[in-house]
Amino acid sequence: MDNKVLIFSAPSGAGKSTIVGHILGIWKDTMEFSISATSRAPRGTEQNGREYHFVSPDEFRRLISEDSFVEYEEVYKDHFYGTLKSEVERIWAAGHVIIFDVDVKGGVNLKKYFGEKALSIFIKAPSVETLRQRLVKRGTDSPEAIAERVEKASQEMEYAPQFDYVLINDDLATAFGEVEKVVEDFLDDGRLNYSTFI
Repeated sequence: MDNKVLIFSAPSGAGKSTIVGHILGIWKDTMEFSISATSRAPRGTEQNGREYHFVSPDEFRRLISEDSFVEYEEVYKDHFYGTLKSEVERIWAAGHVIIFDVDVKGGVNLKKYFGEKALSIFIKAPSVETLRQRLVKRGTDSPEAIAERVEKASQEMEYAPQFDYVLINDDLATAFGEVEKVVEDFLDDGRLNYSTFI
């Protein structure tokens, strides 16, 4: 299989992790999740090399100076996230398709980097109000944090036209069927065939 990349991005609460998990479950023998590097400390049960490659801010800066990243971002002071070139090489060497689950800016940057080797999918809720309701139902955030996420989501929606495909996650079963077809077309064809994505 040629070196291929799937990029999934979405505002918080759009259902990205669920959809990425579904795709990984179907193509578990041919796809592999790209583990990002971060300079933040592990949370809860997170382990180095499983959820993230954890490095210190100084180590992250050293890696930047050595041009070790495909893309990276300083989300806020000393909190970096990035995709290591070594991670990309490792997955491709195994003959697998790389799956990225990244924020919206990261998705745009990865698509620019990989070009035609990549299919970028933007997942969105049917409306900002639906997104707000989903975040409330999760019960993990304070009202202030939800308001902040909803505001950020409104801004992130503006990036949708920069993606190859926009998946509206209104009904999960429908979204699963739609994303399966889009991914299958991309993997079978080996290049973007936009007419099949309409």
